[in-house]
Amino acid sequence: MTFHSVLFRAADDETNGGNEAPHFFADLNLDQVVDAIVSDKEQYDLKPFFYAHLKNVDAVRYRQEIMRDIEKAGIYGLVAAFAAAMEKIRQWLAIAKKSSYPYERNRWVLDAARLYCEEAKRLADGLGHAGVQSRGLLGFKDQLLAYLASNEFRVLSAATNALLLKLAQIDYRVLVGTGAVTVRDGDDEGDLVTSVQETFERFRQGPTRSYLLAFHERTLMNHVEAKVLEFVALLHPDVFAELDAFGRAHDDFVCGLIRRFDREIQFYVACVDYHQKFERAGLSTCSPRVDANDKAVFVEDGFDLALAQRLIAVDGRVVCNDFRLNGLERVFVVSGPNQGGKTTFARTFGQAHYLAALGCRVAGRRAATYLFDELYTHFEREEDPHALRGKLEDDVVRIHDILERATPRSVVILNEIFASTTARDAAALARRVLEQILRLDALCVCVTFIDEMASLSEKTVSIVSLVDPDDVDVRTYKLARRPADGLAYAVSLAEKYSLTYDRLKHRLADSGRA
Repeated sequence: MTFHSVLFRAADDETNGGNEAPHFFADLNLDQVVDAIVSDKEQYDLKPFFYAHLKNVDAVRYRQEIMRDIEKAGIYGLVAAFAAAMEKIRQWLAIAKKSSYPYERNRWVLDAARLYCEEAKRLADGLGHAGVQSRGLLGFKDQLLAYLASNEFRVLSAATNALLLKLAQIDYRVLVGTGAVTVRDGDDEGDLVTSVQETFERFRQGPTRSYLLAFHERTLMNHVEAKVLEFVALLHPDVFAELDAFGRAHDDFVCGLIRRFDREIQFYVACVDYHQKFERAGLSTCSPRVDANDKAVFVEDGFDLALAQRLIAVDGRVVCNDFRLNGLERVFVVSGPNQGGKTTFARTFGQAHYLAALGCRVAGRRAATYLFDELYTHFEREEDPHALRGKLEDDVVRIHDILERATPRSVVILNEIFASTTARDAAALARRVLEQILRLDALCVCVTFIDEMASLSEKTVSIVSLVDPDDVDVRTYKLARRPADGLAYAVSLAEKYSLTYDRLKHRLADSGRA
């Protein structure tokens, strides 16, 4: 297989999500997940890599292989060290661009080139001894070795080393007099500090206090230092002419292969760092089985990553749940009391499928996901008083748009649709929507207060959020496959809409007084 990049198996797999997150990111809390993953990697501009999922199963497995390699301590450390060196190279080249003095600017470029050559060789050697197994890193290693053997790299490395050696051999003295500074060759005078120390060593009687003055280290030279350097260049014109020529010839020496690797490998490093936070908190993440044909999906001990991150920060308890679709089953119909974990379940399902389609680990101990073509969500929105259509009409239009575009390979997540209308109308509308999704044979999660949707077809699976059997007002945040009965939900629904006996009585009394 011809190597393309460590993020894309082939050119056909390469996708560009642009700078805009997919429409469903906020619904599924994926915006929070991605923000957390890339939080300390802003310089690499990684977000676009998370905005477009892969469409080929082998392309997903290609990334999963690399992710497993990066999770190994030795390879992770190797990549981290290379990234740190490349960051230093970028800093040095940025300093060079800021310098007003050509000799200083070219020396920064020379030092950056030296570090670049050293780190490229160290990376290639490290990959050769680190037990790399993924196709992506093996392919990159071969391409890197070919680059190191190329005339382009050999010329850069030889020129860098030769010029550094010539500069290191320059010996000069600065004589500071009244109103004048003289620069001349050192003439092999030796190190005066060492000579003085040797002379007075015989008088040493014990530990002494150092009176050496520490110079404040600056990034750029001042005008006095620049003038001294000009005089040194006049004493050694050939060497400094070479330095000028080097700066002109190698102002952009980082090759495309390494530049791309340096950015793309951070996708994996960022993901590994992110998932280790959950592992340290006792929560499992896994590399799922991804299939474009088998719709028998499952997750064991799954959880909403964004919610878990917030709970971990305050030492809260994260409740894990399982889900599984077998055989002809395609649709989860989720019911139960408010604030019982239904929406979290829907987000967990969506996060697992989307992150799996990126080649990332997902929340859970074990998982199998379906490689979809597109993912669609419909979550309840607050009514816009300035909109030209009401909330029900907005729901109908949005869901119609989803059904127009969805295919048998889509994943659809509906969260409490048609909650703004009467129960009878909501049931009729929801039934037609689910029937269309069932005809498509698409995967779907439907969070609803309409219990009869759970028994609509052999393809539907009823999931109910549970309450404490000793106190129905206490949510357990656990969900189970069981028939929807509406008993636990009735009181909560009445409370939500202020329709309990006590609240109705109070409202009627207030109305009578008016």
